[in-house]
Amino acid sequence: MTLENEIKELIIKVLELEDIKASDIKDEEALFVDGLGLDSIDALELGMALKKKYNLTLSSDKKENAKHFYSVKTLADFIRSNTVG
Repeated sequence: MTLENEIKELIIKVLELEDIKASDIKDEEALFVDGLGLDSIDALELGMALKKKYNLTLSSDKKENAKHFYSVKTLADFIRSNTVG
């Protein structure tokens, strides 16, 4: 399974999006507001799950985090650049 698909499955599981399949989420589609339509509460839940699963440290800079959380692709790039192996 690719990292992008892992992230999609995590989004669906953590946010309990029963009506959505991983294949419904586009790698470069916005996750928040437009696109998937997630909100700030979803961002917190997803951030905690990503920190736990990938042992990430998220910045306290909201603009920086917004850039990483824009899409599945930007999240995958962020995870790859912040994890070893």
